[in-house]
Amino acid sequence: MMENNHFQYFPHTEADIQTMLRKIGVGSTDELYQDVPAEYIYKGEYNLSDAKSEQEVRDFFKSLAEKNLSLKCFVGQGAYDHYTPAVIPYITQRSEFLTAYTPYQCEISQGTLRYIFEFQSMICNLTGLDVSNASMYDGPTAAAEAMRMLLGCARKKNTVLLSATLLPHVVEVVKTYAKFYGTNIQMIDAKDGQTSRESLEALMQSGDVAGAIVPLVNRYGIIENLEGFADALHAGKALLATYCDPSTLAVLRTPAEWNADVAVGEGQSLGVPLGYGGAYVGFMACRSEFMRKLPGRIVGEATDAEGRRCYVLTLQAREQHIRREKATSNICSNESLVALWVTVYLSLMGPQGLKEVNRQSSEGAHYLYDELLKTGKFQPVFDAPFLKEFVLKPLVDIEALQLHLQQKGFFAALATEDGYVSFCVTEKRTKAEIDALVAAIKEM
Repeated sequence: MMENNHFQYFPHTEADIQTMLRKIGVGSTDELYQDVPAEYIYKGEYNLSDAKSEQEVRDFFKSLAEKNLSLKCFVGQGAYDHYTPAVIPYITQRSEFLTAYTPYQCEISQGTLRYIFEFQSMICNLTGLDVSNASMYDGPTAAAEAMRMLLGCARKKNTVLLSATLLPHVVEVVKTYAKFYGTNIQMIDAKDGQTSRESLEALMQSGDVAGAIVPLVNRYGIIENLEGFADALHAGKALLATYCDPSTLAVLRTPAEWNADVAVGEGQSLGVPLGYGGAYVGFMACRSEFMRKLPGRIVGEATDAEGRRCYVLTLQAREQHIRREKATSNICSNESLVALWVTVYLSLMGPQGLKEVNRQSSEGAHYLYDELLKTGKFQPVFDAPFLKEFVLKPLVDIEALQLHLQQKGFFAALATEDGYVSFCVTEKRTKAEIDALVAAIKEM
């Protein structure tokens, strides 16, 4: 007992381990791995250093951090360097949020359920759609879940169309899911950098199309014109799903205004730091008639026995923890802490703040576009509207360009599969930084 009290934060003492082993009838921890072939079991000593003091540990990790290059980011492609208000980390690191586990026990989870409900409400406001779930793992897997949802809403059909202008990593994740579900994926051609409606209509002739996933802002940064897409799909009893950057929905036509049935996307642009690729937060919203096919958690508002407002998980019979074999999805991952981050961000920014973010980003991007063309080292590719991201055709070696910019302190000119280079400007990039990037390119 004294040992347990002294080491109260250690997960298991040796006595604890022996007690658990006796309980399950095993003599040692090695016996737990007796089914693993011997050649796969490491028998050497681990290369672990001696114990360090707190200061030594801090110094060690500081030395590792100093090896990282700190570059000014002029790249997007699905992950955007938007400003994070300083108050957000302080709120999300409160212990009641940071260590909260599950909202399934609604009587003790009202705080968690409340902010998830607010997240859903804000996603509905941004997309214009009726219902949102309580966050997905990330944007690409949300798109994959949308693929499954389209199939679930259109019985006896097994084809889903993907636009060729979707971000490449989104396409690859959806294709991976489709392969193991036995789903037929067909690509809608691009024309002049946008999804081709003619190609969509031709693919619809098969009669096997459950729906299509197309971007609102595509891989080239172009704002897509989806006029007639929903009509063409609905005429064939198929659904339209849009892949969105939610930050841009403050100034662009919403999925609902394009008559889309489902909207998915990556919520990272709503104030979540780049973080080396995660953790991020996917979102998914739909029209009310498809709510029962919506995967993941849905938090609803209700009243308790005393008539007070409260929050509960609703439609749980769709979920894998209730009826696995009849679930809308087997997704278990949930990014509710990052959803809280997004919720705080949207609460702070409000509609006007989001519009200002887009105004500054757009002005910076168009200024950079014009200045880059003046250098004579790029050619325009598409004549189409863009917001904060664009591609150009480089007239110099791409690798040499990237290396030169990196040495000057910039992460820019990301190569695309088409041989173009992509640039992105957010409200964090100042005119001085843009001018310095252009000056560095002129040196080549």
